[in-house]
Amino acid sequence: MNIIWSPLSLDRVSEIAGYIARDKPSAAEKWVKAIFSKVEQLEVSPELGRIVPEIGNSQFRELIYCNYRIIYRIEKMRISILTVRHGRQLLPVDEIRA
Repeated sequence: MNIIWSPLSLDRVSEIAGYIARDKPSAAEKWVKAIFSKVEQLEVSPELGRIVPEIGNSQFRELIYCNYRIIYRIEKMRISILTVRHGRQLLPVDEIRA
């Protein structure tokens, strides 16, 4: 399956990495690499993540990495990464409409 990152999801990764880099740039780089590595697992196991509790639809799933939620949608021939959020943040509905 192809993995497509939405512009919003890439922006979120960049924002989070920027925040982490304020204290430790090497940790930010490591975090970004780990996020992309985690998402690559979806190519062979698209249902690896759990169903997003707020939505309850098996098309919308999330991977957890550290304190972050990687929200994605399983489609016919691809996986769309919709957003990346801190686990304590509310998930705005507009971030899952891609």
